[in-house]
Parts: sequence; C-alpha cells; structure tokens
Amino acid sequence: MQNPASRRLWLVSTPAVDRYRRDADLQGKLDESLPVAGIDFTEYDIVFLAGGWGAAYDLGFSEDLGRKITEANAAGIILGGVCHGPLGLLRAKAEDGRPLVANRRLTAVTDKQVRELGIEITPQHPERELRAAGALFESSTAALDAFATHVVVDGNLVTGQNQNSGGETAQRMLARLAGRS
Repeated sequence: MQNPASRRLWLVSTPAVDRYRRDADLQGKLDESLPVAGIDFTEYDIVFLAGGWGAAYDLGFSEDLGRKITEANAAGIILGGVCHGPLGLLRAKAEDGRPLVANRRLTAVTDKQVRELGIEITPQHPERELRAAGALFESSTAALDAFATHVVVDGNLVTGQNQNSGGETAQRMLARLAGRS
C-alpha cells in the first residue's frame, strides 16, 4: 500500500506525474499492491530495486526485503538496482551468512551526488551505507555527478549509479537473463 503522505508531497511535477495523479485506475492498483512479505521473489527471473529519494527511507531498513533478496540470491535470480535502489540489498545475506554486498562490486548514488542535490537529510546514503557493509563501491564522476553514468555487473548483481544509468542497467540485466537460455 502506498504511503498516504507521499501523495501530498510533490516537490517536482511533470506531465507524467500529473497524469499519474489523475489516473484513478492506477491509483486503485497501487492501493491494492502486495506487501513485500507476501511476494515470492523466486518466482521471478529478475528483481529490480527502483531508486529515488524515497528508497532512502525504507529499502535499506526492511527486514522483509532483506529476507526476500536473500532467498532470490540463493535461487540465482538476477538482482539489480539503480540510484538509491541498491540500498535494498543492505539487509540481504549471502549463502555464507555474510552481507550480500560484502566483497561485491556495485554502484549506486555517490556521496558527492547526495551533497550536490542537497539531500543529506535522507536517512541513508547509498555509497556510505554500501561501503560500510563491505561493498566494493565503484562510480563515475562528472562536473555534477547527476550527469555521470556507470553500470557494474558482478555475477547476478547488476547496479546503476543513478537515473542516467537506468536504461543500460535494464539492458544488462536482460542480457544476463538471455545468456541463461
């Protein structure tokens, strides 16, 4: 179920956002969405963790998501995320019980980009949190990191640095899936 407060907080509006807000059918579907705990991730070929600032408030704190990602990883499911999405990997465990991200190459939003966007108030910052969990964090830089793009593939884990990396991350995830056939 959607967080009701998220419907009231619109810092940026675009035609797509306006269309979303007017679409009663879509709003109804979101109101009936399944909780993470009720989804069997192993029934899917790919699990993608979408980013955005909101992910910094819940993905990295969710024990349910951590359990589901742990199960999906053990089943060899392709896991991916972009921007703040990789925070959803923080509570997941590898088969040996260590953090899933420990000694794994990945990327996500950089501390530099968090500062540049002025979103230090968010409770979790991907680069800081993932490094603290033992990730081998990689990134690209630009005059402003919001313009950088970087994708990292490490086994079944495919991550993109920010919104600019979304398309390439999806393509790489699909290529991994096609390689299994």
